[in-house]
Amino acid sequence: MSSPGNSTVHAAGCVLWRRSPFDGELEVCLVHRPKYDDWSHPKGKLKRGEDPLAGALREVAEETGYRAVTGAELPTMRYVANERPKEVRYWAAEAVDGAFAPNSEVDRILWLSPTGARNRLTQPRDRTLVDALLASLHLA
Repeated sequence: MSSPGNSTVHAAGCVLWRRSPFDGELEVCLVHRPKYDDWSHPKGKLKRGEDPLAGALREVAEETGYRAVTGAELPTMRYVANERPKEVRYWAAEAVDGAFAPNSEVDRILWLSPTGARNRLTQPRDRTLVDALLASLHLA
């Protein structure tokens, strides 16, 4: 719980997954943010008073164009960004429908195998979320 006066940034996101339309294998969606030139899971800051799960699904829709159904809550990531503590809550989420269109925040997405996603992620801390997704789906 954050105490008054500490300026923790609260954010939420999802490890978005689907079954490949080609071979049925699990694929994980990563987003490319040109502002940071990085590959990450879809996530973003919560609006004031926003429920973290609702915020996570909103960010997935905004960044990827996909509607998702959430599954298990995954580990919360805590780190410092721009000299402020940041806390990002994550959920496993299955993409059910939608299509990507480039926008100001995200110019590309990739659907990768779990190993491919782990290797492409810019931040090593994000790799643990791929492992947590597999465990939540009983594939680890």
